[in-house]
Amino acid sequence: MNRILLAALLAALAATASAEINIGVTVSASGPAASLGIPEKNSFALLPTTIAGQKINYIILDDASDTTTAVKNTKKLISEHKVDAIVGSTITPNSLAMIDVVAENETPMISMSAAARIVEPMDAKRYWVFKNAQNDPHMATAIVQHMTDNNIKTVAYIGFADAYGEGWWNEFSKIAELRKLKIVASERFNRTDTSVTGQVLKILAAKPDAVLIGGAGTPAALPQKSLKEKGYKGVIYQTHGVANVDFLRVCGKDCEGTFFPVGPVLVAAQLPDSNPVKKVALEYTSKYETVHGKGSVSTFGAHVWDAGLLLAKAIPVALKKAQPGTKEFRKALRDALENTKELIGAHGVYNMSPQDHLGFDQRARVMVKIEKGTWKLIQ
Repeated sequence: MNRILLAALLAALAATASAEINIGVTVSASGPAASLGIPEKNSFALLPTTIAGQKINYIILDDASDTTTAVKNTKKLISEHKVDAIVGSTITPNSLAMIDVVAENETPMISMSAAARIVEPMDAKRYWVFKNAQNDPHMATAIVQHMTDNNIKTVAYIGFADAYGEGWWNEFSKIAELRKLKIVASERFNRTDTSVTGQVLKILAAKPDAVLIGGAGTPAALPQKSLKEKGYKGVIYQTHGVANVDFLRVCGKDCEGTFFPVGPVLVAAQLPDSNPVKKVALEYTSKYETVHGKGSVSTFGAHVWDAGLLLAKAIPVALKKAQPGTKEFRKALRDALENTKELIGAHGVYNMSPQDHLGFDQRARVMVKIEKGTWKLIQ
């Protein structure tokens, strides 16, 4: 009898020792947001496949930039693949739609999207949700500061007709009003539109000193090219949603002189040595460009790198409390993420808390200018 019990115990211990951790991923590797999702998908190949002695499996699905598909992917990853955590999605509408699913299944999620609404205000559902893309208000503040510092008095806004564009409008308009910037026009367009002539003509009629485009990826080039085509001579701002080479390629010479805030990884080599993010950002840049070519790095792939760093710090802590594949492990992993302190990533320094599931400060942003077809650090 003792031998039978001993054999059962040894079998149980062997099963525990060989437990694997499954990380579910949904990214927008096709569709309008593909220029953002492809570098994210590519970056998972750079993440560790073993953490604290446990094998890590990344199960990656493409949501095609579609909200319904992102929800289906999330349900599939949880129900069929029994994942311990979710990473994704690429864009704000998808991430917002996924919140109900992860909360219902008590599975921690790390979003790579920008909208503050993904983690704010904290409630029972967002208790399970974290993010590593800079919040809209954080970046909007930098834009408004740059505008006021450069004597801009009037501004027009044109953004996506979805949660990303509306989120930027809400945050930018509030901060602009506080800083006495006059908004003279507000327009919207769809990610799949091929013309914004009507909206641009309305903006030109308002004669703004500057225009802010609240878009992401290559679709954000459309209003800018149209403004230039129609002869606009004012200053153009974009959001951190355009921080990739595909945007530069599509926008071409019409990008010259554009200002926008961005995670420091995009200009890692230009950062002063005193910047704590520089070393980590350069490490990611080197690894990505070794595989995909010089100049191929983007801030979007770096969100995956930072998700990997967050998990690498949280998993060993969670393993002390429970085994992978269990409800208890998912809860322990959530708790460990929430207690992340002074973790240096490629985008900033993470200090999370029960009320802050992003944890960034001013070290998570810089202002850049597009100059001679590339990014130039200006602050």
